[in-house]
Order: sequence, then C-alpha cells, then structure tokens
Amino acid sequence: MRATCENINNFNILTVQDERIDAHNSGELKDTLLQMIARGDTQIIVQLQQVRFIDSSGLGALLAGNKHIVAKSGRFVLVNIQPQVLSMFELTRLNRVFEIYADINDILNNET
Repeated sequence: MRATCENINNFNILTVQDERIDAHNSGELKDTLLQMIARGDTQIIVQLQQVRFIDSSGLGALLAGNKHIVAKSGRFVLVNIQPQVLSMFELTRLNRVFEIYADINDILNNET
C-alpha cells in the first residue's frame, strides 16, 4: 500500500495513494492504522481522495482502526471520499459508523 503520513493541527493524516483498497493491500492499511494508534496517535484522518474502489476487506481495515481509536477515546475521521467509494459506505450503512467529511479543510478549520 502506498500512503503518506503527516501531522497538521494535532491530527495525524494518512493519505492513501492507491486507487484500490482490497484483499491485496487492506492488511497493510490495517497494520499501518494499528501501528499509528499503538504509538499514541489519538486523532487520525484517513484521506481517501485517490481511492476509486474499496471491498469488504478494505472496509474491515478501516473499521478495525476506528474500533481501536474509539476504545482510546480518540477520533477517527474519513475525508475526500470519491462518490463510488462513498456509495459502498452508504450501502453497508457504515456512513453511520464513521465520521465522514467531504473535504479535509472542513475538519481542520473547525478544530483551530
């Protein structure tokens, strides 16, 4: 999985650079998220602007990250989700589980 990580306004921003999150790379995504949480990151933004497809294993990796950060009273936010990927969240009703913003600036500007 190709991704970058940066810190802005106390958020650790993981930008996924792959077009697909599926069985081939979802394990890496999950491992990355759990490593971030284990090192003490409690506010994570996952930026999905590049992602054009996500399957159940990709959704599961994001759910695992969300579950672990909520257990630590942290915040797990998804941003910049493409319409075809957002439809998967809506179809599975995971849009009710995750905190989702259309643009990263919506969350960053509200936290300053």
